[in-house]
Amino acid sequence: MTASDDLASYLIDRRRLREKLTFWRACVVVFVLAGLGFAGWQMRDEKSSASPAQISANNPHIARLNISGLITGDKDTITLIQDVTKSQAKAVILMIASPGGTTTGSERLYKELRTLAAKKPVVTIVGDMAASGAYIAALGSDHILASGNSLVGSIGVLFQYPNFSRLLDFIGVSVEEVKSSPLKAAPNGLEPTSPEARAALAALVSDSFNWFKSLVQERRNLTEAELNLVADGRVFTGRQALPLKLIDGIGEEKEALDWLHESRKIAADLPIRDWKVKKSTGRLSYFGFSADLARLLGYEGAAQSIEKIDLSSHQAALDGLLVIWQVRSANGS
Repeated sequence: MTASDDLASYLIDRRRLREKLTFWRACVVVFVLAGLGFAGWQMRDEKSSASPAQISANNPHIARLNISGLITGDKDTITLIQDVTKSQAKAVILMIASPGGTTTGSERLYKELRTLAAKKPVVTIVGDMAASGAYIAALGSDHILASGNSLVGSIGVLFQYPNFSRLLDFIGVSVEEVKSSPLKAAPNGLEPTSPEARAALAALVSDSFNWFKSLVQERRNLTEAELNLVADGRVFTGRQALPLKLIDGIGEEKEALDWLHESRKIAADLPIRDWKVKKSTGRLSYFGFSADLARLLGYEGAAQSIEKIDLSSHQAALDGLLVIWQVRSANGS
């Protein structure tokens, strides 16, 4: 190999090395910029989520709370409501957009909202939906508004579980067990549900359903006949719900402010402050981060679609009695 060949090979190697270095430097820059952007986004979110101290320090206002997604009565949401209760807020606008959730979580949320409403007037504005457990939460307020096409109601309780017994029979697998009594761990999904187990489940559902109905009847001041019209599990549009007395009016934030001013004498010039649950590490899931990033970039529709996927994935893991409205496709999924 000649000297010229060695020089050419050397120059080629140097050029390849520079190209590799340029590529990795570009990757580092992208990662750094992404990290800075994420940190700025987090700081922006924390800044917008004003703390109780920032809001309550000699600063009367109207608090705006958002209840969305699956209702579980989680600690962060309950703590947020308790903070608003102790704040200088003179009234509360509760924005609800949820299909419901667990029965115990909805009950916990309802009780906390009633404690809040005992100290400050609370008006609910239904977004797309306040069904099942979300409607229980709305009942915790003093006044309920919805858009004409909002969905409300779905007064009912659900207990569901998959049963694989026929599949096990088909593949020739049997599950043996020893238990203290016939109803222990029943139903288990691995054997046909006995009439006794089904009756026990029906009693659970009936008890919670009666509690739900009594809550609706009390809070909405319904007669027995009026209650029977709405307590069959259906959802109603806002226009249908108004004459059925499930809501108090058709409207949004303007109508909510008008009601607070006219009925509860809340000053019309009070500022509205958003109270938000501070993001925890649990929020930084794949779906949660993707939805927040899409919203940050202005793709609200995509963000909502991602959150619906996230909600569906969480529904599959729910145990116990549910108060949630679900639309099933033709194949049952």
